[in-house]
Amino acid sequence: MLTRSNRPAGEARLHYLDADIEMLSPGDYVVCAVTGRKIPLQALRYWSVDRQEAYWDAEAAASRMLPARD
Repeated sequence: MLTRSNRPAGEARLHYLDADIEMLSPGDYVVCAVTGRKIPLQALRYWSVDRQEAYWDAEAAASRMLPARD
């Protein structure tokens, strides 16, 4: 039986694919490239395959995809 300690495993390293992710090193979360917030892996819904980065929500993802306004 697998058991988990109360200590968090830390930040995971992932490879982002079109409709999936590949775990490169285990962890409990990834960090949003826009907000810097920790995203629990079970809540990860938004990422960029081209940029290989995760996003907290759709708004954060959209902000990275649009060109900066001057």
